[in-house]
Amino acid sequence: MKYILVHGGVISGVGKGIISSSIGTLMKSIGLRVTAIKIDPYINIDAGTFNPYEHGETYVLNDGGECDLDLGNYERFIGLSLTKDNNITTGKMYSEVIQKERNGDYLGKTVQIIPHVTDHIMNTVERVAKLPTDGTNLEPEVCIIELGGTIGDIESMPFVEAFRQFEFKIGKENFMNLHVSLVPTPGSGEQKTKPIQNSVRTLRGQGLSPDMIVCRCKLALEDSTKRKISQFCSVSVDQVISVHDVGSIYRVPLILHEQKVTKFIRERLQLPKYVGSKNTLKKWRALAIKSEKSFKEVTIAFVGKYIQLEDAYVSVIKALKHSALAINRKLVIKFIDSEDLQNEAKLGHPARYYEAFQKLCSADGILVPGGFGTRGTEGKITAINWAREHKIPFLGICLGMQLAVVEFARNVMGLEGANSAEFDPQTKHPVIISMPEHHTGVMGGTMRCGQRTTIFKDKDCVMFKMYGKQEKISERHRHRYEVNPDFVQEIAAQGLKFVGEDVDGERMEIIELKDHPFFVGLQAHPEFESRPLKPSPPYLGLLLASIKKLENYLTNGCNLNTDVIGDDSDEEYLREEDFSKLMLDDVRHAKMKREVEEKQIKSEK
Repeated sequence: MKYILVHGGVISGVGKGIISSSIGTLMKSIGLRVTAIKIDPYINIDAGTFNPYEHGETYVLNDGGECDLDLGNYERFIGLSLTKDNNITTGKMYSEVIQKERNGDYLGKTVQIIPHVTDHIMNTVERVAKLPTDGTNLEPEVCIIELGGTIGDIESMPFVEAFRQFEFKIGKENFMNLHVSLVPTPGSGEQKTKPIQNSVRTLRGQGLSPDMIVCRCKLALEDSTKRKISQFCSVSVDQVISVHDVGSIYRVPLILHEQKVTKFIRERLQLPKYVGSKNTLKKWRALAIKSEKSFKEVTIAFVGKYIQLEDAYVSVIKALKHSALAINRKLVIKFIDSEDLQNEAKLGHPARYYEAFQKLCSADGILVPGGFGTRGTEGKITAINWAREHKIPFLGICLGMQLAVVEFARNVMGLEGANSAEFDPQTKHPVIISMPEHHTGVMGGTMRCGQRTTIFKDKDCVMFKMYGKQEKISERHRHRYEVNPDFVQEIAAQGLKFVGEDVDGERMEIIELKDHPFFVGLQAHPEFESRPLKPSPPYLGLLLASIKKLENYLTNGCNLNTDVIGDDSDEEYLREEDFSKLMLDDVRHAKMKREVEEKQIKSEK
């Protein structure tokens, strides 16, 4: 087993997750089996109780693990299927060590950070690294470990010490340190290396030395900057890698490969020579160029309550982007704060209210994602009502589906005051109710989470066809409330069909509205299974309906041919010279921009 530890310096959010995912993609491209571990130094056991504004979305795994959104990056980029064990937190490590102490496993010794916690970290990493991630029973060959936070943080010190010992234990030929740090460019236009020097000095002071330094920067690193970092950080110039801002994250693995990162890692860790085809990288080249090519636009109104932070809905946004790429369209998302669609906003903030409605009315399709709590729910119901009455393509996810049922009960069935028991426990028409087994009084780790099977009850419905006419499908869930079975027959009789149910026929999983271009809701979160080269069927259906191509797609046997998406051919995106030209243009652009900035500085002086 070979290990690649990725850590960051200067600031958090420097891009360690994308770099880790890209390294995993490169390792997979040479035929190696890859796994990934994310270490979060916070005291929480998992990410299940996080406020989205504080830490972004909670990503859900097949086994129900609620974890950091970076595991979503690993699954999407590398094509892995991870478990909750692949997300290690300080809280998880400490609670397990304390439990072992309570069980008498330490034979009465004084339990300390060193050696007990650090030993437990090392043992956990070794155990998790051996878990298969590709659907086979074969152990991975390379484990990518991302250490969250920033080197120098107090909370990450036990992990840094554990990896210092771990490197000595397994041998340097089996362990590689990759440091990701920021190279800022202040108003002078000069690339500053002092922050990265201090970061590496702190890293070395804690016992780890970088084998490679990945520099995050606004523009491509100048040769003089590379030489300076090489000199002061004691690595060769070839080990200083430039990852500048680009138009698409799909280009990051290619930027690393162009700078011979794959070759260096293979030699440094004594990995076998290239045994896989280069098809993987060809596909990434296709995605990179395709994602930056101008297409006709498709506009989606995104009605949520955490819209100030896109990371709060990162998987939903990725799923929309995957589908837009598949149909050769440029995605335009109009984010709408659901509170701005409520009557309170109309009275108190009319400008925001009318602006929100203008976005809603001008969109090709409407999406209402999942969420918790009563804030903004009436605004979401307003958006759903608009989609239903004006026959605008609509997709409701989790809470979005539940609110679609509420809206239908109120405005079609005439059940005044119909609501979810989550928001109005005293409602006379509780069309959405709680699942008692998931209300234990404990908030963390008690929801209906993970992969669940849905059985299609209507073989004529759109979703049955979108999923390839499979009798049953599996998608990931995360919820505590469900459609009230007492209202199901009455609602279905009025035209809102429950086309998918759970295996016991007790829980309603998928809804569709009759005589509507596309009005679909899912209790599941299908965005967690969406991949760049395999978009999620519900999201693909929403976008196809939004460009009025859904009927063509279904009658063509669900094939994305030119009759459906236009005359653009994917073959043109696979040419190597196209990508080389793209890279060359980017370098030229960076050089020209730098020259302009230098002239401006001189003229000011």
